[in-house]
Amino acid sequence: MINPYFVVFELSILIVFILCFIHALRAGIAAVLQLLAGIGFGLLLELATIRQLDAYRYGHFTVMVLDVPLAIGVAWGCMIYSVRGFTNSLSLPEWARPVLDGLLVLNIDLSLDAIAIRLGMWDWGQGLQAQYFGVPYANFWSWFWVVFSFSTGLRLLTYRPGRVAQWIAPFGAMAIGMLGVMLTNALLITFWMPGNLYEITIAGALMSAIVLILVLRPRLIRPPDRLAGQAALILHGAFLGMGLVSGILLQQPFLLAVSLLMLLVSLAIYHGHDLRRLMTRAV
Repeated sequence: MINPYFVVFELSILIVFILCFIHALRAGIAAVLQLLAGIGFGLLLELATIRQLDAYRYGHFTVMVLDVPLAIGVAWGCMIYSVRGFTNSLSLPEWARPVLDGLLVLNIDLSLDAIAIRLGMWDWGQGLQAQYFGVPYANFWSWFWVVFSFSTGLRLLTYRPGRVAQWIAPFGAMAIGMLGVMLTNALLITFWMPGNLYEITIAGALMSAIVLILVLRPRLIRPPDRLAGQAALILHGAFLGMGLVSGILLQQPFLLAVSLLMLLVSLAIYHGHDLRRLMTRAV
């Protein structure tokens, strides 16, 4: 039986992919390869993580690659591709941009994951009340680390222009990203830490990343790429809509508040300059 919420998710990802692919075609072959490498990386990391950690399982979507929905890999690639376009327009040093890349994608997950598990899209096997409404706290660190690892690899390998940056860098970034993910997974398996200390460590690392970006005070140095804002709006809107239609967010007011807050944060980040410009004109 077809689950309509799964179809909505897959169609949302398809729309985001079309926007990203058109954007990449206009930018050139290097951008197309980076987008496709991100998608391949997304599929590989999911396949590897499920086998290495056995921490979650996906429901059955329309198109599956073994036990991973194709849409999940596409979503990873599109999110990484789109946020990189935005952070490239900011006054951040190159080494700090992967940090913001990870935080921008994490903004989506804070309102996505808890809704998705209640729709049956995937299952962490911990019930719906454990840790963050059924989502392990480690998941949020994982989202940040996945994006950070791939983005760092790609930025390192594309630092100097040329054939290497154009043809080899995307696939090198896949290797660097997978190495980072697999090492982190291995640490989760072998390194035991008391629950409270583990949670404090994750919260401390992510808060440090936020503080770093705030201290650096990034500002626009050229007109921002709008793709990241479009992708974030589509994903936030899709899960907010599914959460309301299914009644999940009406039963969980806190999740509704988080979803709305993350949507507002996303609008402020990606469209704040437009709002300020409109206010200036109005004044």
